[in-house]
Amino acid sequence: MGVSERLHSLRAEIERYDHEYYVLDAPSIADADYDRLFRELQALEAEHPELVSRDSPTQRVGGAPLAEFAAVTHATAMLSLNNAFADDEVAAFDRRVREGLATDGEVDYSAEPKFDGLAVGLSYAKGILVCGATRGDGSTGENVTANLRTLRSVPLRLRASDWPAALEVRGEVLMWRSDFERLNARQREKGEKEFVNPRNAAAGGLRQLDPRITAQRPLRFFAYGIASGERAGLPATHSAQLDQLERWGFPVARERRRVTGLAGLLAYYADMGSRRASLPYDIDGVVYKLDDLAAQERLGFLSRAPRFAVAHKFPAEEAVTELLDISIQVGRTGALTPVARLAPVFVGGVTVNNATLHNEDEIRRKNVRIGDVVVVRRAGDVIPEVVRVVPDRRPAGAREFVMPTSCPVCGSRVVRSADEAVARCSGGLYCPAQRKQALLHFASRRALDIEGLGDKLVEQLVDSAIVRTPGDLYRLGLLALASLERMADKSAGNLLAAIERSKRTTLARFIFALGIRNVGEATARELARHFGSLDRLLAADEDSLRQVPDVGPTVAQSIRQFCSEPHNLEVIEQLRAAGLVWSEGEPAVPAGGVFAGQVFVLTGTLPSLTREAAKAMIEAAGGKVSGSVSKKTSFVVAGAEAGSKLERALQLGVQVIDEGQLLGLLEQTMGPSTP
Repeated sequence: MGVSERLHSLRAEIERYDHEYYVLDAPSIADADYDRLFRELQALEAEHPELVSRDSPTQRVGGAPLAEFAAVTHATAMLSLNNAFADDEVAAFDRRVREGLATDGEVDYSAEPKFDGLAVGLSYAKGILVCGATRGDGSTGENVTANLRTLRSVPLRLRASDWPAALEVRGEVLMWRSDFERLNARQREKGEKEFVNPRNAAAGGLRQLDPRITAQRPLRFFAYGIASGERAGLPATHSAQLDQLERWGFPVARERRRVTGLAGLLAYYADMGSRRASLPYDIDGVVYKLDDLAAQERLGFLSRAPRFAVAHKFPAEEAVTELLDISIQVGRTGALTPVARLAPVFVGGVTVNNATLHNEDEIRRKNVRIGDVVVVRRAGDVIPEVVRVVPDRRPAGAREFVMPTSCPVCGSRVVRSADEAVARCSGGLYCPAQRKQALLHFASRRALDIEGLGDKLVEQLVDSAIVRTPGDLYRLGLLALASLERMADKSAGNLLAAIERSKRTTLARFIFALGIRNVGEATARELARHFGSLDRLLAADEDSLRQVPDVGPTVAQSIRQFCSEPHNLEVIEQLRAAGLVWSEGEPAVPAGGVFAGQVFVLTGTLPSLTREAAKAMIEAAGGKVSGSVSKKTSFVVAGAEAGSKLERALQLGVQVIDEGQLLGLLEQTMGPSTP
């Protein structure tokens, strides 16, 4: 097979797998096999750049950031829909349709979910995507083609072959709730502002001037109609056109339905209302469209909306209630989250008593006070949140919230870094709220590596008050373990043996196992190498700590705070007394390695290498692996589902490479490497 034929075959195969994964939600290939095909396509195109086509899967992300978006004039205006909020308004719509068509009989409608996202139009020429634009003011939108190309649910080349030479497809860009929650979790971890809702996050992601940033946002596209194109050969009904769009490779709402008459419309509305919370994405109503396209043309348009369609909106999932108090919830990582205690209110299908306030900065930004009348939102399974205050109804005695200076669970100091919005308990190894997480981290494979000490067992040990700190693990006996659920004598004996083996470790592993905030494996190794002994590390001040490679002000402050807490020092002494030993000092980085002086950051899932294997290879070549991206970073090695570290690398202009390029660098300088 020649190069051109192989390129064509690879592109077709990858497009098919993309369609299965992103449109049909039914993947038929393992991720590793997909990545192998994709890397082969990348390599062939790199060798033969003259054969690269704009519809190739490799071209979804690329190009320099734009200075601004160009304007696009819509060939067919992107009009909004009139709204209906009550059954009688829907009945009036149905009556007007029948009167306009001069019929006494019932008519057929296409009923679909009303996506809560951003409307866009996709233009295709001879089956190839050539332009994508936002709705804008309905007449003129913004050219966001480069960003829309990054969405794998947007076909770059249409499937089948019966499409018109020129075609414009309308649809919605949105974000699934689960993806939205993960995105906001990353924002919280970085101490950055969270997105208000999935729609805002989707709109912001699509309007990034740098398409590489858009590519990191989990955006999806659903088609809901054909705006323009050669009508000959196209189906005569809207519902059939949606089926046609699906055959061409577009994702279309599976919940769509063809219904008859007013009764069919209202039954569909009731059904979607009952299923709303279980859908993976937000909808704010349903859309009814006269199904017969010729009849649509006969009815025509009003000045700003079609006569043949209407949006039947759901009641808002918001309610007004009184904020009685603000309490503090301590999470398993020590984060202090303010929680609003509310006068009970029915919203989003349930009675809500509590709602999140996220953090102290959000309380200040929204100007929330105890005693306020507030608006609460709950959508589906999302945690209820206080959206805003009703200022006109603020009572005279409303009190400002004050973040506590000591942990309400263990009494330890509450600290907050300058670069994040979250306040945290400094209790670490001592705080009961953090106990389970601290024990799991301590026993993890890259820390003390206590095989058999997993989530369920840790839960039992903590809930039974058998273990409070890591030091208690080394006082466990066979009888205490064997009495626990699903722990026979043999498994209890195996665990005790694993605990005994963990007593011999390294200083770097021990430092990492302590769970000091912002201290990952790489930093723990640098600390061990620099100080050579635990006592010198415990006594070091912030200035001394900042002399360690990769330790900046934030990390130095975290270490100093941890080491200044008496209860943390007490746990360390318990562990020493229990017999934990290590050799003081750590071997230096191999001198003269090909990666000497270079700092790598690993993010995402690599196709064939584990994170540990990649790290070992880099360190064997003299490089360092850091847990965070900074201006000192030489390379970011990005795999699948790379997150905030990749975004940070793009912002700082740090070179981003994939696994294949990493192996290539090693092969160029050290000879072939085997993953």
